[in-house]
Amino acid sequence: MKNSEISWSDFEKIDLRVGTIITINDFPEARNPAYQLHIDFGKELGIKKSSAQITSLYTKEDLLGSQIVAVINFPKKQIGKFMSECLVLGAVNGKDVTLLNPNFKVENGLKIY
Repeated sequence: MKNSEISWSDFEKIDLRVGTIITINDFPEARNPAYQLHIDFGKELGIKKSSAQITSLYTKEDLLGSQIVAVINFPKKQIGKFMSECLVLGAVNGKDVTLLNPNFKVENGLKIY
């Protein structure tokens, strides 16, 4: 796959933020094994939901309270009866997804550049 260049103004359209996972539920209705996440992005942005296919590397206990990086300005996406409001980011190796997160705890809602 060939990478195409984007402009700085294209990159600025992507709203990447740090959030803390506060609730995790199994998602048995999903086509592929997934969790339903509730993520706290701070006072300004609030709590957003996401479906994430991360069950091969993470248990619910691993995820609770951990910080992640997500795109928060994609349109909402209906997945079964669940409405996903953001896209949690991770490095993909086949079916395994390793979540992106800050090395140190930071304030929820901080913007990623």
